[in-house]
Amino acid sequence: MAVVTMKNLLESGVHFGHQVKRWDPKMKKYIFAERNGIHIIDLQKTIQSIKDAYDAVRKTVAAGKTVLFVGTKKQAQQAVQKEAERCGMFYINNRWLGGMLTNFVTIKKSLLRLKKLEKMEIDGTFENLTKKEIASLGKERIKLQKNLGGIKEMKDLPGIIFVIDTRKEAIAVAEAQRMNIPIVAVVDTNCNPEGINYPIPGNDDAIRAITLFTQIIANAVVEADNEVGLKIIETLGDEDEDMEGLLTDASRKEEDMEIDIEKYTTEEAYRAAKADEEVPFDDDEDNDTQIKVDVDKVYNDE
Repeated sequence: MAVVTMKNLLESGVHFGHQVKRWDPKMKKYIFAERNGIHIIDLQKTIQSIKDAYDAVRKTVAAGKTVLFVGTKKQAQQAVQKEAERCGMFYINNRWLGGMLTNFVTIKKSLLRLKKLEKMEIDGTFENLTKKEIASLGKERIKLQKNLGGIKEMKDLPGIIFVIDTRKEAIAVAEAQRMNIPIVAVVDTNCNPEGINYPIPGNDDAIRAITLFTQIIANAVVEADNEVGLKIIETLGDEDEDMEGLLTDASRKEEDMEIDIEKYTTEEAYRAAKADEEVPFDDDEDNDTQIKVDVDKVYNDE
């Protein structure tokens, strides 16, 4: 199944670039033509770039690493949050705080503070505080939630980041490059694709185009999770077969034991019964014969 079709890209307006005067010359290889003062992006190259990015994200997730979705411009905020939550990954959609990757130790402290404030609100700690203190802590929690809510459960640096508009998210891109984290990014005709591991040439301003790109990356994550799930199921299946073999062997042993027990019980019962029969008699064959003769004699006499 194709990751994306040409029809999807055209319907979403992915091929529309910026005005010719606002272009970045380094994007020249991705530009197909110029129409009415606007650059048209070569969608053939876009499709190939999407496939490369899709495979990179899928392999990263399959390796047990995470993906960080980054898109703080208004057109991208909703799509980034929705798709990141759909695939169970992390996101930043309000504001990129300096040091989120390069100074993650400090960011972790802020995340712990956010969790602590949320816990205080639930466990009744606020009931022992004044209204002013509650209002102050509430504002702090809202601010932290707004900026860090999407990475609240992120314990380590992501394995790869997905960026909408590298010009807008220049700090995020610089930090990822410094930390050697692979970057998948949508690059418009006014962006510099250099330094981006997996650039995807396309419109980074239209909501439909942004949504399409974000959905594709989220689909890559979901597919990787499904592959891991299938592997786990297959492993469990093998374990079940082994267990069934063990159970079969055990049941066979139990059956054998039951048969032996029955045999043993039967023999014992036979011996006990025989012993009861032999109580009046002696083991000596001559005596046994003599008794039988005497009995016959008695009957003859009668």
